[in-house]
Amino acid sequence: MSEARFPGPFEIETPPGAEGWQELYGYSAVFSQDRREYEDSMFWFHDGVHWPTVLTPWDATFFEYAIATLSQYNTRHYLIPPALGIDARIVNGYGYLSPVGVTDPAEIEARVPHFLERAGHYFANWDDLYDNWLRKMRALVGEMEAIRFEALPEKEDLSVVTEGHGTGAGLTLTTSYHKVVDLGFQLWQYHFEFLNLGYAAYLDFFGFCKQAFPSIPDLAIAKMVAGVEVDLFRPDDELKKLARLAVDLDLDDAFADAERPDVLEERLRGSEEGRRWLAAWGEAAEPWFNFSTGSGFYHSDRIWIEHRDIPFGFIRDYAAKLREGADLARPLEKIRAERDRIVSEYSELLATDEDRAAFAEKIGLARVVFPYVENHNFYVEHWAHSILWRKMRQLGRVLVKEGFCEAEDDIFYFKRNEIPDALWDMYQAWAVGVTPRGPAYWPKEIERRKGIVAALEQWSPPPALGTPPETITEPFTIMLWGITTESVAGWLSAGETGDTGQLTGMAASPGVVEGPARVIFSPAQINEVQDGEILVAPLTAPSWAPIFGKIGATVTDVGGMMSHAAIVCREYGLPAVTGTAFGTKRLKTGQRIRVDGNTGTVTVLD
Repeated sequence: MSEARFPGPFEIETPPGAEGWQELYGYSAVFSQDRREYEDSMFWFHDGVHWPTVLTPWDATFFEYAIATLSQYNTRHYLIPPALGIDARIVNGYGYLSPVGVTDPAEIEARVPHFLERAGHYFANWDDLYDNWLRKMRALVGEMEAIRFEALPEKEDLSVVTEGHGTGAGLTLTTSYHKVVDLGFQLWQYHFEFLNLGYAAYLDFFGFCKQAFPSIPDLAIAKMVAGVEVDLFRPDDELKKLARLAVDLDLDDAFADAERPDVLEERLRGSEEGRRWLAAWGEAAEPWFNFSTGSGFYHSDRIWIEHRDIPFGFIRDYAAKLREGADLARPLEKIRAERDRIVSEYSELLATDEDRAAFAEKIGLARVVFPYVENHNFYVEHWAHSILWRKMRQLGRVLVKEGFCEAEDDIFYFKRNEIPDALWDMYQAWAVGVTPRGPAYWPKEIERRKGIVAALEQWSPPPALGTPPETITEPFTIMLWGITTESVAGWLSAGETGDTGQLTGMAASPGVVEGPARVIFSPAQINEVQDGEILVAPLTAPSWAPIFGKIGATVTDVGGMMSHAAIVCREYGLPAVTGTAFGTKRLKTGQRIRVDGNTGTVTVLD
């Protein structure tokens, strides 16, 4: 593979109309000539799992925060022996990553005792520390919710003078923005407090299994930790409860108006039963419906609690299934029985009681930590991010009122560190009693940036940049993103015009299913999915869970054994092949296909 390569980062051309796109992001976030020797030497892959589309300038904030804090915990907190951080760059608006390993065996050895001491403390006290994490997260969310952005007043309230505040609205406005940014950064510090350790525990168990049972399939190992209760499924569970309540109260006919949520709610308020249902909705909505239709990393993703037509539509569909006598529950008993069977069979293959005890200890730890691997996603990327997007829109409305932009979402075309300058301009002019420069400067600049982003959206990012290694061994890259030696070889040899008869990827969830494909590219197309179809998508999001009750299987372009699509399909008992790279390009809606989640193959049947 060393002779084959992807285009280098400095060979990528700017799409027509996107000239100057680099100015939309921080100077350290893009490739640069002064770092060319290093950047050309690295292998970069497009992170389509988390950032599949173009980043607007402010949305790039969480791209930067996420990768930097992940790296911080690997490198500085836990000293994971073979791994430093993950370097990140933005190319034509798309995020690319490159894992940085520890290459000196002596350094790896020196890091081991530090890792064992630090990780060992968390593993030994996991439940108490995790309970504390939940308290910290809820407190952080409370701080976020308490922030308010209000326009600068014509005059300060009299109480500001009579109560001797000594400060004014301008300070509140600017410090509130800094607080949003700082809390977002703190949020991502919390995010990785447990996550990398959760993956490390799974990888330790994975490595033990591979050594003890050389021929064991990766899927068999993953199935040993399946069948767990995680908070990430709670929003879907709440929808099912609300659907059951609607049926029990004979209200489900009202959900014919799901696409008109105001009309639906007005109708429900007209009866005692409807008011009872709405009260139950209110109890579930906070926090569980702070759920993004996408990855949670884009301001443009729709949030259930803000776009009630989405959850109302799911409730309508669930209620219809209940009327038909369907069982909406996940097949947990079946999944757990299969899990326990596999564990028992492999345990019996071990030669000694010591080996069996080690096996039991490692799988026990993997199951203890595994819920966090999914739970963090709800608390951070969905609940907390939903609040942060709302707070930014509040500030956007202030900017609109003062003429700095035309729509509240225009605020996301500012870079993170430009907003303090704009707020200073606004404050200073308000303080002096003159006109700020912003209304003459920012609307034109935002319009220019929108044109650049639109041009970047027409570009198709290559799956990787630079020369790949002979063998990809970095475990997180394989486990999370599904990037393997074989998948990279497929990218290089097949491109977008290869044989369309069969696709290969990760055998992510077992089973074989045949059915018509339904290719979708965004959450807006979810309502197109019909019962029994096979979902084909670039990736899936947690909030897509309600359609897992109607599809036959899943095929994704990106994602590894521990990607969301893989985990959810195992928990719903659906076959899945992830990381096919070209699934959405080669498969067409209506084609009959066979998905073999045991072997990781997708075959076109007609």
